[in-house]
Amino acid sequence: MFSKPSVTTLLLLALATVALAGNDLGFTYTGFKSANLSLDGAAETTSKGLLRLTKDTKQRKGHAFYTNPVNFKNKLNSTNASFSFSTNFVFAIRSEYKTLSGQFAFVIAPTRGLPGALPSQYLGLFNSTSNGNTTNQVIAIEFDTIKSSEFGDMDDNHVGIDINGLESVGSATARYYAANTEFLNLLLISGESMQVWIEYDGVNKQINVTMAPINMSSKPHVPLLSMNLDLSQILNPTMYVGFSSSTGSVRTSHYILGWSFQINGPAQDLIRSPLPVLPRLGPKKISKLLTIGVPLISVSSVTLAIFVIISIIRRKRKFAELLEDWELDYGPQRYRYKDLYTATKGFGDKELLGAGGFGTVYRGVLSATKVEIAVKKISHNSRQGVREFVAEIVSMGRLRHRNLAPVLGYCRRKGELLLVYDYMPNGSLDKYLYDEPETTLNWNQRFRVIKGVASGLFYLHEEWDQVVVHRDVKASNVLDGEFNGRLGDFGLARLYDHGTDPQTTHIVGTLGYLAPEHTRTGKATTSTDVFAFGAFLLEVACGRRPIDNRASSENVILVDRVFTCWNKGRILEARDQKLGVDFVAEEVELVLKLGLLCSHSEPSVRPSMRQVVEYLERHVPLPDLTGLNLCSSGLMFASGDGLGNFPLFSQSSAVNYLCSHQSSVVESLLSGGR
Repeated sequence: MFSKPSVTTLLLLALATVALAGNDLGFTYTGFKSANLSLDGAAETTSKGLLRLTKDTKQRKGHAFYTNPVNFKNKLNSTNASFSFSTNFVFAIRSEYKTLSGQFAFVIAPTRGLPGALPSQYLGLFNSTSNGNTTNQVIAIEFDTIKSSEFGDMDDNHVGIDINGLESVGSATARYYAANTEFLNLLLISGESMQVWIEYDGVNKQINVTMAPINMSSKPHVPLLSMNLDLSQILNPTMYVGFSSSTGSVRTSHYILGWSFQINGPAQDLIRSPLPVLPRLGPKKISKLLTIGVPLISVSSVTLAIFVIISIIRRKRKFAELLEDWELDYGPQRYRYKDLYTATKGFGDKELLGAGGFGTVYRGVLSATKVEIAVKKISHNSRQGVREFVAEIVSMGRLRHRNLAPVLGYCRRKGELLLVYDYMPNGSLDKYLYDEPETTLNWNQRFRVIKGVASGLFYLHEEWDQVVVHRDVKASNVLDGEFNGRLGDFGLARLYDHGTDPQTTHIVGTLGYLAPEHTRTGKATTSTDVFAFGAFLLEVACGRRPIDNRASSENVILVDRVFTCWNKGRILEARDQKLGVDFVAEEVELVLKLGLLCSHSEPSVRPSMRQVVEYLERHVPLPDLTGLNLCSSGLMFASGDGLGNFPLFSQSSAVNYLCSHQSSVVESLLSGGR
């Protein structure tokens, strides 16, 4: 048994949670046209969105730092331990000579600009006086194409970890690990794009540096550099992150194409397709065939002109998209229809994952990155609400939580909206629960999924910039490739600001998960999400759908069955019998009782998701259900508190009524305002 924590303890825990949440900074740039950066020296952004640290210059330096300071330590924690962090960026070095070039580095420093730093061998980080001083508080990962003997460089094509000076504490020749083979060489001054991952584990005090060519579909699983290093003595509570570049006697340009950074979590992977394009290498070649055979080509062009024009017109019609001016701001989140069509093999039947009341879902593989995706096609016949819906979808693409699978992007065509999600190779949770699944999840796996979804919903309701009401919490929208609880499918989600009242008045969702007040007023709130989560808790613990018309009359409604078992003092009898005897009785009982509490017809009785997480983690005890006067009329289809606009009838009659009127209760997603 756990003792009840004091008010002071709970307050301290809440303050620590808020502090940690505020520290988890993350950002992603797929181009730098409007990036929040502080530039000095030769650094600039090009018209195509490239960050150019130096531009064909000699003896120059350039700095580009994220404008705002980053919290690397928890000020409320006296241990002085630093947070974990990770960064992912794509770079290229272009030089007038293939054997000589400059250097650049990823930098963590106490100030922006590094005043007094010199170019050339000092990388724009230090000078002859400051190099090696322990008061510098500078950490750099250098990418060096010049062998400086004075700093002990190993060669003229290496990566090094520098602490307060240019004599690296660890270094390695630039290479990458090809899958199941060996390390292959990388030439830093090749002029080609390369990607880098830098990851620091603040708990185990370990830093990893990994490199790969831009055309690799995923990060190599063996890093180039890996060493134990405690950065807590070097990192201040707040620092600045960015890049430093310098050139020597050779004209050199250093480019950054994309950059992501994250405190206490993995930085977002950079997708190649939206990154800006590097300038052409060398003059454009003119084919001899064109200069010699111009007359022949001209005659052939006339002959083929009609065929080409017809082909173009047909192709444009096939891949035509609907693009309006207001969508230009959503460039990185908008996918080309042609790419999605190719990824799903023309939305072929073999790639169909499922179909429901809100559209069909297809599996796909993006040809450029080999990333697996799921594409949901939704029909819409009205412009009303589409602009607001797309804006919310793009906003929710910024959600970052380990238990959420947010929308990656979208595409629009006439009468059709396509949403792009992460693909879940194991399918959704419902296929492991109902009927006679080939694979049955054990209790530990189910309980982990439950806690994961609860954590994700808590983040949506209270921890993000706005309140996100998911409106479609159910087993078919849960799971990921490693059987973790990840809540996905944000196609019905609704945003509103903290402290305001949600305005949506349209009923959307799935029968069996709809809260009584939602069916009555059409207003979706965090409390209606809690109700759906209650149904989810019961179906995971019982291995049954919330409403199952194939069951016997007394078992059609799952919450009724669980309530009956609880009322008899034998609530564990409601559990999924496929669990056998390998389960934790206290946890199963907690989940079943919490499912009943979340399913209460009175919204004020239901707990918040913050309280749900505390109950599941056993930080606070679950309230005694008998003290809440729980009764069957207080659950789901209550005659007074439930479906208030329906006539008085039994629960089974309510189910039959809703099933027969499902089209009017659950409206089309985009037929009107949201």
